[in-house]
Amino acid sequence: MDNNKIDRKTPNLKHQISTGIRLNQNLIEIEKKYLEFKYQFNFIYNPEFKEFTPVAILYQALKPPIIDGSRKPLKPGGYSDSGADIAYSLKSNSIPIVTPVDNPYPSSDMDWVFPDTEEGINTAISKGAKTVWANTVLFDAHPLNFRYNVKIIGQLPEAAQKYDNKWVTNNLIRSHELPVPNSILIGYKNRNGIYGLNDLTVEILHKENINFPLVLKPIRGRGSQGVKKVDTMEQLKAHAEELLSSKTNEFGDSLILEQYLEGDEITVVIMPPGTYDINFKSTNFDNHWHLPPVKRFNHHNGVAPYSGVVAVVENSELLNSVELQDPTYQKVVRDCERAGQIIKSLAPIRIDCRRIAQGKPFYLFDLNMKPNITGPGRPGRDIEDSLVSLSARGIGWTYSDLLKNILRQAWIMK
Repeated sequence: MDNNKIDRKTPNLKHQISTGIRLNQNLIEIEKKYLEFKYQFNFIYNPEFKEFTPVAILYQALKPPIIDGSRKPLKPGGYSDSGADIAYSLKSNSIPIVTPVDNPYPSSDMDWVFPDTEEGINTAISKGAKTVWANTVLFDAHPLNFRYNVKIIGQLPEAAQKYDNKWVTNNLIRSHELPVPNSILIGYKNRNGIYGLNDLTVEILHKENINFPLVLKPIRGRGSQGVKKVDTMEQLKAHAEELLSSKTNEFGDSLILEQYLEGDEITVVIMPPGTYDINFKSTNFDNHWHLPPVKRFNHHNGVAPYSGVVAVVENSELLNSVELQDPTYQKVVRDCERAGQIIKSLAPIRIDCRRIAQGKPFYLFDLNMKPNITGPGRPGRDIEDSLVSLSARGIGWTYSDLLKNILRQAWIMK
């Protein structure tokens, strides 16, 4: 036996554990004894190991198809960075992880994730995966839609395809009397309720109850890619021309033109019904529920920049306890929970909300079916918090706590 391991001091857990949860002293003593065993005998026991079946993380290798004239842009790297963060964190917490290589290198994204192709999914299952985490963009014809022999973390593929269409989603939740900004569709030509770019006038905008400044954005967007605030008709037409004439056709043949909301912006993470561990207690939620809201600031020309350009920790923070007492915040989180119930999400979604003006109520303007879930842990990734992981801290969850609780909500295709 290595005497150095026997003599190593047990860490002072009372100060080292900082999840934001008030720790029970008995639990601290139990944890101390566990660590004494760990250091003396180089033995790690994690009772959660038996709870979870081996997990494989998918990344986006398949290019989404064109659906109703619009295509969701392919993310560079296909979310392999967040997939590697997820796999590394789970493995570090003794959750069984299946990886493409036997000894994945911490800083190599592709060592940790499988492509979301038929072959990639088959390889993951052949290596022992019983749960597949769909850290990718799903659609109705996605190969995961025909898997009945594994647990899945993610949305129903057909639901992901339907509600990735921001026009369809906003109209749906508006029909349930939830506050959504006024908007229209524009394209090159007038057709089926779409206004032709060259025929668009200020009078038409007034008739549709939208006025400058406005926001122009893709129907199937990703992050803030292609999203721009426009203050004049000239700016509107120039940016629309740029998006519609894209050689890759990544923004489709029509765009959303939406009323710009000038007030404070927050984002709300909605979790699906299920059983979760919160504050050392098992808590059951019969309905969709929210994590603490995160406020956004330091916008670029009125738009929150993509997290791949500006780190989330530089322009986002949890609302404080005083702010949360504001009735408008209490209402908007209830509205977001209702939106989650309407679309029947099976995994976390993120809804961006903004006041129509300072001091006014919040409107829901963007529902994200596959929010980014990067997080700290791997070397060099200490500031790679996502809005979801930042929100989770509000109930005392670490990044690994968040992932394990998401993992507990795995479902099986029927």
